[in-house]
Amino acid sequence: MNRLTRFSIAVSAAAALMSASIVEARMYRYTDENGQIVISSTIPQEASRRGYDILSKNGRVIETIDPEPTEEEIAAREAEEKRLAEEERQRELDRKLLERYSHPDEAVRAMHRKIRELQGLNQLKRGNISVIVSQLDSEQSRAADLERSGRDIPEATLEKIRRLEAQIRDIEREINSQNANIKALRERFEADIERLEEITDEERTLPLDPDDLEES
Repeated sequence: MNRLTRFSIAVSAAAALMSASIVEARMYRYTDENGQIVISSTIPQEASRRGYDILSKNGRVIETIDPEPTEEEIAAREAEEKRLAEEERQRELDRKLLERYSHPDEAVRAMHRKIRELQGLNQLKRGNISVIVSQLDSEQSRAADLERSGRDIPEATLEKIRRLEAQIRDIEREINSQNANIKALRERFEADIERLEEITDEERTLPLDPDDLEES
């Protein structure tokens, strides 16, 4: 074994001994179940949950381990994190809302336009129903005349009556669905308008109902 190899082995052994002595020199300072401060080379599990200090050989604090949080502290922390996340979400929603409207009245006008558009579509559907009802009345009158004369009603006529009745029901369902959409749309807009009044510190000057605007 050459001199360099012996020197390397000696350095490694010295380092290992130094590391071991440092580990052995570590002490723990904690509070026991009676509230007394204890300094020891070991620490009970229950005491470690209450938090403790790691000390060097000369008594200097190397590291402080915080106590485990209580269930109440965990719940409070989670509630705070949820609150902060909600605030951030609301800030983002407000930013996007202000990108669309700078004043509550702008949102009111947008709501009026959209409601009129949907109501116009419903009006067209009602017109379609009126046309179909006229056709249905004509077919039903023809069928009634045949019955009064003692003749059988052709299957084609009966099928046409059934088809016209089904068309009326379908369109009425579409109108009801559209009315539900209008109601939901109004609720969303009204919530946005109320929020705009809060974040812009400006009150709307226009009525929420488009009919009230026309009357004024």
